[in-house]
Amino acid sequence: MDVRRVVVVAYEAASLLDLACVTSTLEEANWHGAAPCYEVRVAAPGGSSVTCGTGLTVQAQLPLERVTGPLDTLVVCGGIGFEDAAASPAVVGHVRRLSRESRRVASVCTGAFVLAAAGLLDGRRATTHWRLAGELAARHPEVAVDPGPIFLRDGDVATSAGVTAALDLTLALVEEDNGPELSRTVARHLVTYLQRPGNQAQMSMFVAAPSPADTLVKRTVEHIGGHLADDLSTAALAGAAGVSERHLTRLFLRHLGRTPGRYVRQARAEAAAHLLTSTSLPMSSIAARCGFGTAETLRQAFLDRYGISPSRYRLTQRSALG
Repeated sequence: MDVRRVVVVAYEAASLLDLACVTSTLEEANWHGAAPCYEVRVAAPGGSSVTCGTGLTVQAQLPLERVTGPLDTLVVCGGIGFEDAAASPAVVGHVRRLSRESRRVASVCTGAFVLAAAGLLDGRRATTHWRLAGELAARHPEVAVDPGPIFLRDGDVATSAGVTAALDLTLALVEEDNGPELSRTVARHLVTYLQRPGNQAQMSMFVAAPSPADTLVKRTVEHIGGHLADDLSTAALAGAAGVSERHLTRLFLRHLGRTPGRYVRQARAEAAAHLLTSTSLPMSSIAARCGFGTAETLRQAFLDRYGISPSRYRLTQRSALG
């Protein structure tokens, strides 16, 4: 088996967790594979040590300026120093150069801003930490920013959400390179969740509360969560709230970033996901409890939300939990 060269780009005020999630996962793959499969090196401008956002220091193994290809994978980490990194002609230029010498390129969290500055996300779907997705979209309108998924793969470029989403992305890369058995083994040794689909939401809407300033939205959301099997059409919700459909839609877009219909569909899909992993109910019963009506409607909503079928989700997530 050929050893794959992986370079992880760090910079001042990078995230130690971003670095550790990627490097530790790949080194675990080396430990538990039939033979070492990755040569992992951290590169930084000048090859000097970098002080991470936590205040701890990491010694780079390579000067970024002297790294040459071919590389298997180039990964740019995130961190509170991403603004300076994305504004640095040297960092951006070397990332752009190395991308041409790499089989695939990836970013963790706000590392997406560096990839975007290098033009590597132009015309692609990409994600980043949910809190900064709007900022990435505003700065780089040529990038199709999706704040929802844990990670996204568009061609030979992958981007991930914040911090520990790097584990999910790196496990997916290990599986792609070496098969699911090694990926599962690595996840077990890391005592991490095996393996969240990339399309799974970064943050559950059940813990992402609407703005406390709007009691009508909060009341409507609480009603939805407690009555998933009922008629939750926009007309029904607006009637219960005592406002017009247009006004309710405007409030949902302002405070939740989605229409009432889309919110209901996602809430039902998340509730179904919980039942799939916590019960043995058949698909038809789960569909009825969550307001989908039929198992086929549940399947379509699940594919839209998570990118996999309900049956596949149940199988993979129960394997992970068990």
